Amino acid sequence: MAVAERVPLTPQQIILMNFGFFGIQYSFGMQQTAINPIFSFLHADAGSLPLLNMAGPITGLLIQPVIGAMSDRTWSPRWGRRKPYFLIGALGCSLCLFLYPFCMALWMAVLLLWLLDASNNTAMEPYRAFIADKLPPAQHARGFLTQSFFTGFGITLANVSLFVFQKSIGGATASGIPYWVFGSFFLGAVCSIGSVGLSVRTTPEIPPSAEELAAMRAHGAGFAATLGEIGTAIRQMPLTLWQLALVYLFQWYAMFCYWQYVSLSIAKSVWGATAADPAYSDAVAWTGLVNGFYNVVTFLSAFGLMWAAKRYSARLVHAAALVLAAVALLVFPHIGDKYLLFVPMIGFGIAWASMMGVPYIMAVAVIPRSRYGVYMGIINMMIVIPMLIQTVTFGAVYDHLLGADPAKALTFAGVLLLLAAGATMMIAQPRGEATQNMPMEGRLPAE
Repeated sequence: MAVAERVPLTPQQIILMNFGFFGIQYSFGMQQTAINPIFSFLHADAGSLPLLNMAGPITGLLIQPVIGAMSDRTWSPRWGRRKPYFLIGALGCSLCLFLYPFCMALWMAVLLLWLLDASNNTAMEPYRAFIADKLPPAQHARGFLTQSFFTGFGITLANVSLFVFQKSIGGATASGIPYWVFGSFFLGAVCSIGSVGLSVRTTPEIPPSAEELAAMRAHGAGFAATLGEIGTAIRQMPLTLWQLALVYLFQWYAMFCYWQYVSLSIAKSVWGATAADPAYSDAVAWTGLVNGFYNVVTFLSAFGLMWAAKRYSARLVHAAALVLAAVALLVFPHIGDKYLLFVPMIGFGIAWASMMGVPYIMAVAVIPRSRYGVYMGIINMMIVIPMLIQTVTFGAVYDHLLGADPAKALTFAGVLLLLAAGATMMIAQPRGEATQNMPMEGRLPAE
């Protein structure tokens, strides 16, 4: 897209274009908090949870780079470039969320998770590229951190809804899934398609020039050409992205550990219960509140991080945020008062806001505009490969090294986040940033 065509947008326009991220992240919030408890309600063994969660890493690894590369070469005068993908993804998410609580067996829940993750991944990275397409470089930080705001808002609503419905709806299905879970999934089905539909309706994409259309056609179409483009982009990937991959190795392995074992950790530290005890249902509902709280912190802190990234550099801000998250997880498993669990989640919420926005500020400063889609997909590969490694390895780590103790699983995650903070400080800063204190998002990406 020609820089001259990217006029600055008003705050209201930036909010509207990102509103669809709210529905996508509501779906992700349900995956964070409700999917693993449903596996437990359907009698899954705790040590098998990582393998049951392989859908996220596998679908992200296979789908997002391909969708990103395809969206780089897509243009429809009616539907645009990126919007067809996150609209199709939102429709899939809504259908899967509606059907999920009707699962009657563990295999059905696992299969539906694969479909839900495929839909989420179809929508996610084209939405990241949408920001870089539409906004001038000086507004990249505002755009990505507005997505962080809606990440926090969507996941907060998902988690709080679990607590509210748990207090107001009783009973369970024959397979053991409580009826209160239905309300949260049904609300998510509405939010997913409704919020994305509003963004699609209110935010036009910038039409490509004749030269850009010719370049798209010259790259060729078809699956083989798409894979070739992904391979070329990886070979030509800037050093900053390789360094970010190391950060993500530690960061996302840790986050998967947290999401899989936080409800079991709370059940143990607060209720002295396991997944087989009736009190586990209370722990799941309280986990929804805890996760909802850190996501409230996320959307409250997102724009403060935007100021900090401009003032101090994105690298330093992200490293500091990861340290806050590490301290939170090192303390969290040792708290027996359910109300005090919210205190460390302040730092965790700030870090989650950073994870959802700040690394993209660093990335978009060094990637070509013509490859925003494919590189956003490759960045997601950096997220899902650590998650895939976690699903394959952590079951053995949990059972044999950590003594099948969910508290130690969270401690393990905290140590990994400290390593991620150290790796962040190793990322090379763009030339002149350290001395001029320029915001990364203020520079044009290299062509």
